[in-house]
Amino acid sequence: MVKIQRNEPPFLRIGIAGLGIAGSALLPAIAKHPFVKVTAAFARNKERLAKFANDYGADVHYSMEDLCSNSNVDAVYIATPTELHKDHVLIAAEHKKHIIVEKPIATTLEDADTLIKAAYKNGIQLIVGHSQSFEPPIQAIREIIQSGKIGQLKMVNNWYFNDWIYRPRTAEELDTDLGGGVTYRQGSHQFDIIRYIGGGLLRSVRSMAGRWDKNRPTEGAHAAYLEFEDGTAATAVYNGYDHFHSTDLTFGIGEGGPLVTAEEYASSRRMVKQISNLEKEADLKSQAGYGGARAKKYDSEQIHHPFFGLTIVSCERGDIRQSPNGLFVYGEEEKYEISLQKETGRDVMIAELYDAVYGIRKSVHDGRWGKANLEVCIAVLESSQQRKEVYLSHQVPVNDSKKMSVVN
Repeated sequence: MVKIQRNEPPFLRIGIAGLGIAGSALLPAIAKHPFVKVTAAFARNKERLAKFANDYGADVHYSMEDLCSNSNVDAVYIATPTELHKDHVLIAAEHKKHIIVEKPIATTLEDADTLIKAAYKNGIQLIVGHSQSFEPPIQAIREIIQSGKIGQLKMVNNWYFNDWIYRPRTAEELDTDLGGGVTYRQGSHQFDIIRYIGGGLLRSVRSMAGRWDKNRPTEGAHAAYLEFEDGTAATAVYNGYDHFHSTDLTFGIGEGGPLVTAEEYASSRRMVKQISNLEKEADLKSQAGYGGARAKKYDSEQIHHPFFGLTIVSCERGDIRQSPNGLFVYGEEEKYEISLQKETGRDVMIAELYDAVYGIRKSVHDGRWGKANLEVCIAVLESSQQRKEVYLSHQVPVNDSKKMSVVN
C-alpha cells in the first residue's frame, strides 16, 4: 500500500520568459527551493531553447502567449527587454499567471499603473526583481536600523564605479527612451537599496546624469542627492565609464559575489571599440546567455555576498558597511562583524514569490514598490535636464510585517 502524505506544501511551477543573463541566473535559485520547479521557457533562440529542454526536461515555446497558455505553468519570470515588459506582463496577467518581472517594471509611470491594475484585476501576485534589496546584507542592514542598536538612521550612501556602459550591449540598452542607460538599468538597483534601507518614503531628488561618450548615446553616469520624508539624506553615485572600479574598495568582490579576477586596465572599453557594429555587439552579449560561450556558472560562482558598489549607512551612534562575509558594524565602543548565511538575493526573491502566492506573508517588492523605484529613475533624469529639485508623489513604505530575520 502506498502511504499518502497529507498537508504537503504545494509546488509552484515557473516558466521563464527570456533565457539571457537574467533568466539563466535565476535557475539555481529555483533549484534550491524545495517546492518550486521550472517547467517551461520562452525564448527566440532555438538552439538555446533546445539545450534548455534537454537540460531540464521542460516545455519550450516560441511566444509569450504560448508560454502563458501552458497549464503546467503557475508563474512566469519575465526577463525579456524592458520595452517588452508591459506587453508580456499583461499577457501573463490575463492568463492568471503569477509574475516576477525584471527591473525596471516599465518605462513610464502610466504603464506601471496599467500592470499593477492588471495584476489586481486577475488576482495574481506581481513582484519586481531581481532588485538588490533582496540581498541578505541589505536586508540585515535594515534589521539593525530597526533594532535601534546604533540609533536612528541619518544617512545612506551607495557609490558604484565600473565598466557598465562598455560591456556588450543591445541597441535598446543604449536607448534611454526604451529604458536603457545606467539610470534606468542600474539606478533602479541603487534606489531600491536606498529606499529599502531608509524605509521607502523618499521626498525629493536633485541630480546630474551624464552622457560622456557620443558613441554610447545614453546615460553612463549619474550623481543624485535624495532626501527622505523624515529628513534622512542619501546619495547615489554611478559611473560606468570603465576607469576607476569600486571593487578596489570592496575587498575585490563584485556584483556576483566572486573575487574579481585581475584584468588589463580598461579592457571593456578597448574591446567594445574593436567591435564594428551593434549587431556584432549584441551577438557577443547573447553568448553570455543560457548555454552560451560566455555564460557564467551561476550555481557555483558565488563565494561571498555580492557587492553592488560600496554601501555605507550612518546612524546616530554608528556606521554599517558590508564585509566579505556579512556586515561590519562600527559602534560607539567597538567595531564588530556580523556573519550572514550564504543565501543569494535570487533565493530570497523566489521565496518571496512562493510565500506571497500561498499566503504565507505579503511581498515587499510588489508592483507599487517597483513603480516607486521607477519614479526615482525618472526623477533623476528630469532633475538633471531641468537642473532643479524634483518632488516625488508615488513612494510607498517598506512592508516589514512577518519578515524572517536574516541576522543570527
